[in-house]
Amino acid sequence: MGAKEQYLELEDEIQTFRMNHAPYPITLIAVSKGVPVEKIKEVYTSGCRDFGESSLSEWAEKKDLLPSDIRWHFIGPLQTKKLPKLINAFALIHSVDSLEILKGIHERSQKAGVITPVLLEANTSGEETKKGLTPYEWEEVWNDCGQLTSVEIQGLMTMAPLTEDKTTIRTCFKALRDLRDRLIARAFAHTPLYHLSMGMSNDWKIALDEGATILRIGTAIFKEKLQ
Repeated sequence: MGAKEQYLELEDEIQTFRMNHAPYPITLIAVSKGVPVEKIKEVYTSGCRDFGESSLSEWAEKKDLLPSDIRWHFIGPLQTKKLPKLINAFALIHSVDSLEILKGIHERSQKAGVITPVLLEANTSGEETKKGLTPYEWEEVWNDCGQLTSVEIQGLMTMAPLTEDKTTIRTCFKALRDLRDRLIARAFAHTPLYHLSMGMSNDWKIALDEGATILRIGTAIFKEKLQ
């Protein structure tokens, strides 16, 4: 099967889950890092409008060759020096992994006179290779987040370990949902926290079970399966 068919199959499974279990929208982001423009266009023609990139330079090369109504999501690691290029460029920035980065986005957004939608990245697995503050650390700095009104904190993001252990994966996703629920009790006007961005090609079904509103899927869409 090609990318178009695989996207449609995934979208159908997700919408079936939603009709049976989830009274809220679920967004499927096609992670297009390393994917040629022609293949992105193929998935676009199947109805996808949300695409995720993790490299600013790769995104800049692609965006002008693709339809202007694509909603680009930045899902890669963030560096302070590159923050100005993110402002007013992405529908949602998923990977805000520290208070310092959040402050940087706020300051640049304030200067530009815009509100930038973001997600806070939480390390729910405890792995040293994973970015993001721990749930405890985000709770500790939450009042500081509340002062940064030129960002709209739409929710949280995490990545589970690459493992076959479904219990471990589920524990990570549940920890993100629990963090969201605790922070909602202390919410500010600019922190609606309605999104949980979690779940990739190998674990998206578990993520849906635990309340994901955004799935970031690349391989299951763009890597062709044998018939």
